Amino acid sequence: MLKNCKHVFKLDPAKEISEETLTGICESQTDGIIVGGTDNITEDNVLNLLSRVRRFSVPVALEITATDAVVPGFDHYFVPAVFNTENIKWQHGILLRALEEFGHLLDYSQVSLLPYLIMNPECKAFKKAEAKEITLEMLPHYVNMIDKLYQTPFIYIEYSGTYGDPQVMQIVRDNTQTSHIVYGGGISSRAQAEEMGQYADTIVAGNIIYESKKQAIRTIIK
Repeated sequence: MLKNCKHVFKLDPAKEISEETLTGICESQTDGIIVGGTDNITEDNVLNLLSRVRRFSVPVALEITATDAVVPGFDHYFVPAVFNTENIKWQHGILLRALEEFGHLLDYSQVSLLPYLIMNPECKAFKKAEAKEITLEMLPHYVNMIDKLYQTPFIYIEYSGTYGDPQVMQIVRDNTQTSHIVYGGGISSRAQAEEMGQYADTIVAGNIIYESKKQAIRTIIK
């Protein structure tokens, strides 16, 4: 999943979503759904959201941010790793815990590492992950590390609630050879989706879902 997605919606299990909004999102022309969030992720709310989304045909993946909330039934599983953290546990700690608990059950074709560069210092994810700000001068080196040394399938540029800087995305695009670029953060209109879609292979819309279903659907690009 993601490799064939130009647009995905991200649903937070800890947030309330009406049946009308969920139906509109899942029956839209989005390429997929990612379930994930930063805080208050539990087995119960993940299971509840999965059961509601599974009534529709849209592919759905789980981003593992809490290992005790991992449940079967998703099409794919992403393990986030923050590459601009100052605390190594946020780079591979969750991955190691997931392998320790579920390694004997894993079908590795359904699991992917999802390397993050968190660019918004004001967001919860940046603070929780003890992330370090990335200058424009250092950004190419982070991208080259992920894309050329680690050679990971994905690189996720996360602004988390704030619309990002196209200059940043241009630098990411110019320095990426093989990794699939994912952008998330503040997308609330088609114009923003199209702008970031010039640089990213996949764009992720999240917060706008909980503000306006109609606006969220307008972010879908192909």
